[in-house]
Amino acid sequence: MKMVPKMLFPLVKDWAPKAFVISFKLETDPSIVIDRARNALEVYRHQVVVANILESRRSFVVIVTKDSETKLSLSEEEVEKGTEIEEKIVVDLQSRHTAFIEDKN
Repeated sequence: MKMVPKMLFPLVKDWAPKAFVISFKLETDPSIVIDRARNALEVYRHQVVVANILESRRSFVVIVTKDSETKLSLSEEEVEKGTEIEEKIVVDLQSRHTAFIEDKN
């Protein structure tokens, strides 16, 4: 495996400075995931990090912004019905994107 350059910084700074940018942070240690997500927001200056833990990545995430942390999870019933966490992520991010666009206008 080779390291690849982080593209978030030029994306936010140069290529699309007015865009609503989301990144993902997957960690194995629950005690550091929120700090790492907040650090990414500070370093790259984008709007949202979807943070999760490897062990529970299919059923629980935290949507982290500079001002908030929103936990999204699947109930046992939702898991049994085959609901995927991505459905909740999309609904949440769509709402945030709409608010972002409205704030810019």
